[in-house]
Amino acid sequence: MAARDVHSWMAAGRERVEAALDACLPAANIAPTRLHEAMRYAVLGGGKRVRALLCFAAGEFAGADPERLLAPACALELVHAYSLVHDDLPCMDDDVLRRGKPTVHVEFDEATAVLVGDALQSLAFCVLAGSGLPDAAAMVADLARAAGSRGMAGGQMLDLLAADRDIGLAELENLHIHKTGALIRVAVVLGARSGSVDAGALARLDRYGMRIGLLFQVVDDLLDALEDTATLGKTAGKDAAQNKATYVSRLGVETARAYAHELLAGALEPIAGLGDAAEPLRALARFVAERQF
Repeated sequence: MAARDVHSWMAAGRERVEAALDACLPAANIAPTRLHEAMRYAVLGGGKRVRALLCFAAGEFAGADPERLLAPACALELVHAYSLVHDDLPCMDDDVLRRGKPTVHVEFDEATAVLVGDALQSLAFCVLAGSGLPDAAAMVADLARAAGSRGMAGGQMLDLLAADRDIGLAELENLHIHKTGALIRVAVVLGARSGSVDAGALARLDRYGMRIGLLFQVVDDLLDALEDTATLGKTAGKDAAQNKATYVSRLGVETARAYAHELLAGALEPIAGLGDAAEPLRALARFVAERQF
């Protein structure tokens, strides 16, 4: 897939999921209006939509009807948005900027932000459970595991417990397999479940997703260390200011860059034999790796 085709494919995918998210979110004029306005503020008009795009790419590989991919893609983005709203709270990362605009608790208030996260999470499961997909029940269970105590929420707990501790690389990797990687990994699985793949191909896609999840975090750590706030759309240098364990603090910039390239190769390896249908997945892996740092 040529670079221009990749960007066109990604732009079209973002437009599709943005329109679908707009449709599934409650209108801002429906009571309670403040909560619904804040939910729409948290979700719409920004973000790379990497999780939705991974779902689309895996679904294309699996031969899924594109319309069938919208429900899992929206569910993924709603869970991701909820996690960002809660991560930004003063009791968590205490951040004031997200996607180039004030975080939800700054724009509205802290109590509203908590309720926004709660409501977005429940909406995600309503969307997926009500999708009518043959594998909807299994997909709901997959997403719940990825978002829960053995996945993203558990990873956030590990992150809080690691604060101001000199943790090793293995512990850091386990933290991010859960906090960042679980939702990215399940995005690939949900896309594949929306179509038809055999067990062998699904296992390959799962290995790809696990490595993409880690790659995303390594690149995020590099960007936080090397880019400015205007470029990132969130507060730059926050990890170092909070003395967080990151791949940059543990490995240094150059070794972290080398590890990102290693993870890219590791992500591409299991899908190498899957033919042209897997090219969007390869393109997304390169996109994740090649964000500027």
